[in-house]
Amino acid sequence: MSTIPQHTLDDIDRVNASGLTPVVFIHGLWLLPSSWDRWAEVFQAAGYAPITPGWPDDPETVEEAKEHPEVFAGKTVGQVADHYAEIIGKLDKQPAVLGHSFGGLLAQILAGRGLSNVTVAIDAAPFQGVLPLPISALRVASVALKNPTNYHKAVPLTYEQFRYGFANAVSEEEAHQLFEEFAVPAPGAPLFQAAAANLNPWSEVKVDHDNAYRGPLLVISGEKDHTVPPAISEYNYKIQQKNSGVTEFASIPGRGHSLTIDSGWLEVANTALAFVQRFAER
Repeated sequence: MSTIPQHTLDDIDRVNASGLTPVVFIHGLWLLPSSWDRWAEVFQAAGYAPITPGWPDDPETVEEAKEHPEVFAGKTVGQVADHYAEIIGKLDKQPAVLGHSFGGLLAQILAGRGLSNVTVAIDAAPFQGVLPLPISALRVASVALKNPTNYHKAVPLTYEQFRYGFANAVSEEEAHQLFEEFAVPAPGAPLFQAAAANLNPWSEVKVDHDNAYRGPLLVISGEKDHTVPPAISEYNYKIQQKNSGVTEFASIPGRGHSLTIDSGWLEVANTALAFVQRFAER
């Protein structure tokens, strides 16, 4: 049964009618599709057709998400990847795919399925085979992992947890603003899946990085990210480099996990756009 909501089907029709190359944006945990709104404007101005579909059952607004956190519960990496694959399957042109955090992992899963024209993975959650486990990443994941019942629940962040995991590289004032504007609960399941990926041969947190049809890939890393520290992004890049396609790495100095939504977002967006422009026609 399809999990694509009507407003996303309308967006797909709009993108197809434009005749332009689509750019699919995939958010990660604790954010909504609206976190990409400014990015979509930049890519649209550059001549692409952006689309920002949510995970299955994503609420429309942050307010709605906080009122009904239960809608996030139980979403797994495989389920969400299949959801985005279904969306891409309805596009007339193969898209560029950009993802942040678990969205960056999903973007690479989709690229490994040969569904992406060009891919940008920003502070991407680790996939099976990525070995580093920095202490800061474990501290962030422990928000969910400390209680096994969180696998089937939606897990919110306190301001202090958001400050450490997302907004450690911005001012206190900006951190509070970002927390109020963007932070929502998230499914606990993907964190458990990522934590066990290297122990589970049947894990859904798996990327076909050898696929010759993967397409060009850019891995972006925030230098000060606590949630996905550079060691994880660098190892991700090291594995993806074995692919026959173009694989590049960009480090954004002085930036934390909020790099896609904080006051420095445009630098990251322009880095991603420049890569997409090299490989995706408009």
